[in-house]
Amino acid sequence: MSSALIDLRPFRASPAFTRLWIGSTLAGMGGQLTLVTIMLHVFELTSSTFAVSMVAVAGLVPMILAGLYGGMLADAFDRRVVGLIAAVITFASTLMLAALTWTHLETIWWLYALSIINAAANSVGMATRSAIIPRLLPRDLLASASALNGITIGIMVMVGPALAGVLVATTSYGWTYTIDVVLMLAMFMGLWTLPSLRPEGTIVRPGLESLVDGWRFLQRAKNIRMQYILDIIAMTFGQPVALYPALGTVLLGGGAVTTGALTAAVAAGTFLSSLFSGRVVRYRWHGRGIQRAIQAYGAAILVFGAVLLIGVWMPPADETHVNLGLVIAACIALAASGAADNVSSIYRSTMMQASVPDSIRGRLQGIFIIVVTGGPRIGALYAGTLATLTALWFPPLLGGFIVIVLVALLVRSAPSFRDYDAEDPAP
Repeated sequence: MSSALIDLRPFRASPAFTRLWIGSTLAGMGGQLTLVTIMLHVFELTSSTFAVSMVAVAGLVPMILAGLYGGMLADAFDRRVVGLIAAVITFASTLMLAALTWTHLETIWWLYALSIINAAANSVGMATRSAIIPRLLPRDLLASASALNGITIGIMVMVGPALAGVLVATTSYGWTYTIDVVLMLAMFMGLWTLPSLRPEGTIVRPGLESLVDGWRFLQRAKNIRMQYILDIIAMTFGQPVALYPALGTVLLGGGAVTTGALTAAVAAGTFLSSLFSGRVVRYRWHGRGIQRAIQAYGAAILVFGAVLLIGVWMPPADETHVNLGLVIAACIALAASGAADNVSSIYRSTMMQASVPDSIRGRLQGIFIIVVTGGPRIGALYAGTLATLTALWFPPLLGGFIVIVLVALLVRSAPSFRDYDAEDPAP
């Protein structure tokens, strides 16, 4: 009988993968700590949910350009070197953020600018690391590696935001940025110890020809294209993270601690679904798995919106008075959304890594990272703007319903995606 627990064979199969996983986990935890701290920092300076959403939106275009160009770099040069350069830029921008905060020279424009640099460098680094993994492991372990990546996301998003909320509430912003500087050092360990990893097959130099080559492949890869579209829908209409600071201040109560708890709840769901992913990674019909997981995600976000709607009729809350029952209910809904999104991510990532040739994998991973990280930024604009015009509960309630309906309609029109078989991967 197969175990329901996570498959740890990738660790035994590849020490290089293990080191990269450890480095990515520690550095990612620090990155999430800084992301939530910047959101809280901006909200303290402006008292504006829209300004918080702009932290995500401001980096969208640079992140898209960096992801595209970073993918081209990963398909043309040694992927180990490309990953190291991206890590150096991320480290330097985080160090500057800490220095400005400790010297009290930070402004909202500095926070925006440095978050943009971080987003761009991370986009290159993530695309490169994702393209590296299929070179370190056999194809039958890629789904298990994706589940282990869910553990990484769960740890970094669960610990990072929770620690950010506690540190901001008890110490200062400078400490959170400084801790990220220390944690970023682990990424260098994971990348530095890798062997040289030049792309296999025909190499196309970075530039317009490389971009067109990748675009032509994507036009033929209807299954990869559909998973991009589905994820953009889920992240655009079902990503309420920009609302968290305001929820902790005016609706649920608890201030920065509640903001950290809501973010950590998503990660807790991600972590638990990866921990018990033993049977998930053995399910071969990845297209159907993506559809069902994203629809479950939409349902969880809809429930989250309903919980916030109930809060309108509850006693008033603020940073010191908490509607504890609502906070718990909201965290449960968000944990369910994190679990569903992680199952979708396992199948989407495995489909990408197994069906795309190595010579073009960097460029497709670059687009994949843009979708994964860019979708939530568009979602932050959707949630922040709509909440400003209506109410805090309205964006997730409407968005969850839109996700469920659109995904059903799109998958119904794409039989090849619905019938995608992991044992015979086709892009």
